[in-house]
Amino acid sequence: MRLPNSAGGKQKARAAKNLALRKRLWPDIESDALWNRQERVGFSTIPRAMPLLMSIMDDMSKGKPVGASYLEMWCRSYDEGYVILKHDDMAFNAGFSGERAVRTWKERLRILCDLGFIDLKDGPSGPASYALIYNPYQVVERHHKQGTPGLTEAGYNSMVHRMSEIGATDLDRDNAAEETEAELETA
Repeated sequence: MRLPNSAGGKQKARAAKNLALRKRLWPDIESDALWNRQERVGFSTIPRAMPLLMSIMDDMSKGKPVGASYLEMWCRSYDEGYVILKHDDMAFNAGFSGERAVRTWKERLRILCDLGFIDLKDGPSGPASYALIYNPYQVVERHHKQGTPGLTEAGYNSMVHRMSEIGATDLDRDNAAEETEAELETA
C-alpha cells in the first residue's frame, strides 16, 4: 500500500514533533543508544496493534497461549509473507524449553493454523516446514463474524479502535478496491 503524498508530510511533521519532545525529556541521550530501524539491520515491520492482536489470539487459543509463537514467526518473515520454520530455534525463542519444547511449539503452530492466522506446508523438515502468515486484522474480523469462542466483543472493539487510532485500513473494503484499481492502472 502506498501512502498519499500528504501522509508523507504528516509523518515528517509528527517525527519532528516527537523528536523535539524526546530531546526535551531526555536531553543527554545519544541516538545510537536507541533502536532506529532506518539505521539498523535485522528489523521487522509489525502492526502497531500487535500486542493487542497477540492477546486476542491467546484468548481464542483455549488456555494455550500462541502469541509469542506468532510473533517469533512474524519477526522471521519478510515481505513475501511466509517463513521457513526452524523448530528447535523458534521453539526456544518463543519461550519453550526442555524436552517438550519442540512438541509444544508445534502444538502452538497447529492452533494458529486451526484459527486461520497461518497456513502450514510440508517440506524438507517434515510436516510444518513452512508457514504462510495471513493478515491478522482480517483473520480476527472473520472470527468476529463467525462468533468464535474466546474472541470477546471488548477485544474486537479494542482492535477496531486501535486500527482507527493508527490509520490502519486493512478492513476497509472500499480502500482495498481503490488500491486494486490503482495497481491495475499502473501495471
